[in-house]
Parts: sequence; C-alpha cells; structure tokens
Amino acid sequence: MNDIAFQPPADDRRTIRNRTFDEIALGDEAGLERTLTAADIQLFAALSGDVNPQHMDPAFAASTRFHGVIAHGIFGATLISALLGTRLPGPGTIYLGQTLNFLAPVRIGDTLKVSVKVSARDAAKKRLTLACACVNQDGKIVIDGEAHVIAPTERIERPRTALPEVHLIDGAGKTLLDAVQPLGAIRVAVVHPCDEASLTAALDARRAGLIEPVLVAPRAKLEAVARTAGLDLAGIAIEDVAHSHAAAARAVELAGGDQVEALMKGSLHTDELMSAIVGHESPLRTARRVSHCYLMHTPAYPRPFIITDAAINIAPTLEEKADIVRNAVELAQTIGVAVPRVAILAAVETVNPRMPATLDAAALCKMADRGQIAGATLDGPLAFDNAISAAAAHIKGIESDVAGQADVLVVPDLESGNMLAKQLEYLGGASSAGIVMGARVPVILTSRADSRETRIASCAVAVLIAHRRRRTKP
Repeated sequence: MNDIAFQPPADDRRTIRNRTFDEIALGDEAGLERTLTAADIQLFAALSGDVNPQHMDPAFAASTRFHGVIAHGIFGATLISALLGTRLPGPGTIYLGQTLNFLAPVRIGDTLKVSVKVSARDAAKKRLTLACACVNQDGKIVIDGEAHVIAPTERIERPRTALPEVHLIDGAGKTLLDAVQPLGAIRVAVVHPCDEASLTAALDARRAGLIEPVLVAPRAKLEAVARTAGLDLAGIAIEDVAHSHAAAARAVELAGGDQVEALMKGSLHTDELMSAIVGHESPLRTARRVSHCYLMHTPAYPRPFIITDAAINIAPTLEEKADIVRNAVELAQTIGVAVPRVAILAAVETVNPRMPATLDAAALCKMADRGQIAGATLDGPLAFDNAISAAAAHIKGIESDVAGQADVLVVPDLESGNMLAKQLEYLGGASSAGIVMGARVPVILTSRADSRETRIASCAVAVLIAHRRRRTKP
C-alpha cells in the first residue's frame, strides 16, 4: 500500500502520469490540499451559473443558518474529480459514477484535505471503487462518499498543462462605478505620473469618465514615458515643472486655487506629496490631521467597510486618533452610511492599562459620548473578531451596537492596519480603494503594486467626496 501524499513531488508538478489497473492495489490512496478563497466561489459560480445568494451575497448569507458565505457543495466534488483524473488512477480514467454525502459547510479560508482510497477491485472489468473524503483544518469530515471508475490499462505520461491566469472583475467595483459615473468627471491634478503604471491609471480613469486629469510633471519626461508605453496624451492638460518636488508644490497650488478638486499621486514618494499638502504654508492644510482610509469590500462580510489609518500616521496619539475617526466618519457618510458604526480595534476587548491601544479606545468612546466626535456610534476596545462577527461577540458576551457590524475599523497603528488591509486583499479576496482625508481636497493615494481596479475605485471615491463637498461648501 502506498502512503498518501498531499504535496506531489517536484517532478509531478511538471508531469502528469497515471497508474494502470495492474499497478493499483487495495488500500492505495492519493490526496491534495486546497484552501478555499472568495475567488474560488466566484469563479465556480461564473462557470456553473449557480448564483445562489448563499454563496454570492454576504448580506443574505449572514442571515441564514450558516451565518455567512459558504462554498457550493459540489465544489468539493470537483476536487475529488481532480484527484481521480490526475493522480489515482490518473489520465485515461473513465468516471462511471459517484455517491457523496455533504456533512458540513465549507467557508472561505477553510483548508480541505481531499483523499481517495481504493476499496474494491474488479479485475475482469478493470473497475475500481474508491472511498472519497474531504476533511477541513479542524479534522471534521465535510464530504464523504464513493467513486466508481474504469482504470486505464496503458501507461500515460504527459507534460502538465499550464493553466491560464484568470482575473475576476469584482461586482462591488462595478456597483461603485455605476453610482459615480452619472455625477460627471472632476478635474484632478495628477502629481508626477512619470512611470507607465501611474500614467496609465490616470488615462484609464479619464476613459472611465471619472476624472479630467491635469498632468503635473516635467513635460519631456512625461512624453518619453508616454512614447515608450504607447500612450496618447492628446487633449490632456500638462503643467510643465522641473522635478517631482516642484510637481507636488504646483499641484497643491492648483488645488488651493480651486482649479482642481482632487490630487492623485503619481510616481513620486508619498512623503514628498504629503509634505507639500500639510506644510505650514499649504492652502490645503486644515485644523484636522490628515489620514488614510482603505475602503474595502470582501465576499466574507456583508457590507463595504473602512480600515484606517494604514498609510500615513505611524503611531498616532489619542488626539490624532480622534481626527482619524472623524475623517473616516466623513468618508462613511459620503458613501451613504448615515451613522457609521466605528470599532476601535485592539488585541482584546477589555481595557488593560498595560496595553495603550485599549486605553485610547476607551477614551475615544468617551469623547464620542461627550460630543467631541460626532455623527457616529463608537465602541472599543474590540478585538477584530468581535468587530466583524456577531457570533464571536455573542460568545464573549459583548452587547454592542457596533460589534459584528462595524462600518469602520480603527487600527492601533500603521503597521497593524497595513498588514490587516493587505491580508484581506491578498488572502481574503477583498477589493479596495485608497483615499486621504483631512485636507481641503481628497488625495487619491495608491501603491505601485495596486491593481487597475484599485486605482479606478480610488478615483471613484474621490469623485463622490468632491461632489459631496460641492454641496456642503460654505
């Protein structure tokens, strides 16, 4: 009997080979391991047409007996099929039938160990019966059953086919664009877009009807980038400046003179741009501390939410955190949350004098009680699970208008916020937009590693803010 192997040898990742009927004995088994992502569920729905809201609609799924999105049951069966067709018996296998029992739900983030084991052989017909199982990371069997196949009789060995890279267009991003486009484009100073990524992002946002860019950069350098990348700058305003520092200064001047309604970071460093915006002589400086907000949407949570501050304030003081909250509340109200629920995060949900984040959380909540922070409902300290999971809050006996349904997550410091946002984006399938609040105009702040969708979404959020400020400007 061969031992089960959940990780194929290195050469098996380049080659696919079978095992003939005569090579297979009772008890032989094979396995694979797979962690379920939001993209897996979305792609399976796209291929199958099964858009049951239990799998696709976080708000609906949160109200069901499963308290959240779960995978299609048959998704696990496809992993069993993958084992039969690629490992045991492998290529040449003819699938005759299968019985399955679906014993427990599979959620985003669950890791499944999928196995098949030969339980019967029919030498006359070259048929095999294999016991099948999917077991989650807690050792719980979520699917079991039996497969019946005709095993190959001839050896097959082929190079493993490279799968195409699949990109899913997030539905939340499309909803945001649909809401923003009727408002009309805003004029935006794009600061030093002197690389292909940042210049392309500005032109993409223009084509999407979101912004009318004013490119603030050395003209010769800008045109060289455009030629190399095959980009057309015809009809686009260019403010010719000597270097990136001058670009930041000129962009701030344009915004201060109401010639643009937002700024967009190009290829210069964030510190260089922000120094120009918050400098003592800057016309964009306000009495409020500037802060960065990630507007995020993940399939595992029923509504968009904000993480702040994950990009500007490294270790904010209590006073600075109060402004961070105020900025996030303004953004939440801009996207339609009249009274946002704000969770002040810490490692625990109780006040601990040795953990400054818990003391700041308690102080911020009292400031809200006394009207120093208005327009929102605050609670904290709350651990992350209590902030986003009503079940976790209930288990810990937390009664709160915020716990389990937060619209804003205020992190203790930049490091924790940045890691949280990136984990949600890269492991949780979250879509995101990045914006700086607290200045006289919104600042579209994205990373070189951000996707086109993130850059477009960030511009869309800036459009919402600019149009709201038109209505409320004295």
